[in-house]
Amino acid sequence: MPEQELKASQASNASIVGDDRYRLLVESIVDYAIYMLDIEGRVSSWNRGAQRFKGYTDAEIIGEHFSRFYTDDDRATDLPGRALKIAATEGRFEQEGWRVRKDGSLMWAHVLIDPIRDEDGTLLGYAKVTRDLTERHAAQAALRQSEQHFRLLVQGVHDYAIYMLDPQGKVTSWNRGAQRFKGYADDEIIGEHFSRFYTDEDRASDLPGHALRTAAKEGRFEAEGWRVRKDGTRFWAHVVIDPIRGEHDQLIGFAKITRDVTERRNAEQTLEETRARFVQSQKMEAIGQLTGGVAHDFNNLLAVVLGNLHLARKRLPPDGKLLRLVDNSIQAAERGATLTRRMLAFARQQTLETGPVDVPALVRGMAELLQSSIGSVVRVDTQFPLQLPLACADANQLELALLNLSVNARDAMPEGGRITISAREAQIGPHEIPGLAPGRYVCLSVADTGEGMDERTLARAAEPFFTTKGVGKGTGLGLSMIHGFAEQSGGRLILKSVPGQGTVAELWLPVAQAGGPDKRAPEHGLPLPKTRPLRVLVVDDDPLVLMNTAAMLEDLGHGVQEAVSGPQALHVLGSAEPFDLVVTDQLMPGMNGLQLIAAIEAAYPGLPVILASGYAEPTEHAQTDLVRLTKPFDQTDLARAILTRLQADPQVPAFQPVIAGTGDESGSPAH
Repeated sequence: MPEQELKASQASNASIVGDDRYRLLVESIVDYAIYMLDIEGRVSSWNRGAQRFKGYTDAEIIGEHFSRFYTDDDRATDLPGRALKIAATEGRFEQEGWRVRKDGSLMWAHVLIDPIRDEDGTLLGYAKVTRDLTERHAAQAALRQSEQHFRLLVQGVHDYAIYMLDPQGKVTSWNRGAQRFKGYADDEIIGEHFSRFYTDEDRASDLPGHALRTAAKEGRFEAEGWRVRKDGTRFWAHVVIDPIRGEHDQLIGFAKITRDVTERRNAEQTLEETRARFVQSQKMEAIGQLTGGVAHDFNNLLAVVLGNLHLARKRLPPDGKLLRLVDNSIQAAERGATLTRRMLAFARQQTLETGPVDVPALVRGMAELLQSSIGSVVRVDTQFPLQLPLACADANQLELALLNLSVNARDAMPEGGRITISAREAQIGPHEIPGLAPGRYVCLSVADTGEGMDERTLARAAEPFFTTKGVGKGTGLGLSMIHGFAEQSGGRLILKSVPGQGTVAELWLPVAQAGGPDKRAPEHGLPLPKTRPLRVLVVDDDPLVLMNTAAMLEDLGHGVQEAVSGPQALHVLGSAEPFDLVVTDQLMPGMNGLQLIAAIEAAYPGLPVILASGYAEPTEHAQTDLVRLTKPFDQTDLARAILTRLQADPQVPAFQPVIAGTGDESGSPAH
């Protein structure tokens, strides 16, 4: 064979071997469908990958048009023909879309079609490469759906502001909750720096920058503080900032969640203030109980002192100097009695009685107490008309109310000022002052030159537990107690105030009816009321008070027998001669005064009893004409109480028990 022919044969054989290798390579690929089409689009070759994806064997598909791989919708729009035309004219066609397998199922395919031409450019057919991306497409679709759901979720949240920031802190997304809290629409805020939500003080301290740096460094920033809305108003916010990082841990932004917790904060503050006020009120209650106990014991001591002083004065020789010393001691003891009444009124344990009160005299009588309570930096002036009718009120509670109003006025003037206490008479017509019935009233007012109150504070000033003072400086009960006192007295408390111009508290009290007992100091110079000699049983657990009361009764000409307890008193009543009168203390261990009276009524109906006490105890009792003797009392008070009791039943016989027999020391009448 000539050398030239030999070389040509070798080249041909090499070409055949190369073609076989390419064919083997293509046919062995299973992850891609690689096949050829003729110029009309009929399949002319088929590899294993095509058989795996499409489901057809070589014999089933070669010679068939490739359009059978397309959906009905794609064939209706001649997508297969357009694909070949684009590949032929543009040199390439590439697309993703749904394709149909032999069994009719769909797959998402990435399709690449390249034209095949000979050396002179003549179109010989097409090379088609298809890859099954169904799983990837499903994952992408699921991801898109998840993102859409998450976007809808975030956008649908109204109670949280959820938005994103870029690494520099500029807003890149915005939800409805953010718009609701902050007041900005999307187009107003996206691209703006989030520091505009912070107060001027926080921006000055670079709190926004600190928050981002903390989140980037530590993985989270969480805090509560004031934030500013678009309209400039503030709300208390709970803020969480988390960093968002990419695949390579690079910072790509921040996720920021804000919640408006203003209501929760206000509720917590209100709860804490209420708790503090409750603790303070408990402390004041404890102080009141302690004060009441001390005042009660002090009352007993003063009763002994006053009684003995009055008895001693009657027996003194006509020595003017000695009489002045005793009178001075009596006045001091009476001032102590006034102090105990105020202490008991503070503890709400004072027996309160409504009657005519000379308001100017009452104010003058407590001038020293007012000045010592208010201090030297505040001046106290009084303005009263020459004639003022008596007011109908409880004198002790009116003193407490006036003291409370004066202390409030002092507290409103920390730098000092002037308090003016005045009174006037006024005739009120129908509907002239809400809450006041038509009639004559005495208006007692306390005016200060202090800070005053705004309308909101003034509207709540008389509410229980409301106070503008700090914890430990007031219970918030003072004005509410005064309000209740005024209402119970048939009057009203009226507050008037202007910020910067001071406050005026007006206590309206009805004018006392003519003929009522005047609640002023008793006139000890009057002669003692006289009654016939009586046989009296005195009951008191305090031996000093017992001895003093017995001494005053004996000095009045009465026969006296003593008992130190309720059971002993019942024993004495059942075993001794009949008695005309019983005078008993209220607070005694085992059996108190009211219990003793009930036992006496059951065994000795009609036996007159006088109850001596400094406490405001319940008086619901079968004996409606029960006479009270307020401690500390002197001989005049005792004589008047006896006269009052006897006038209720002038025919006082020598009382005999209903059931004959004798009682025992255990405390019950004999049976």
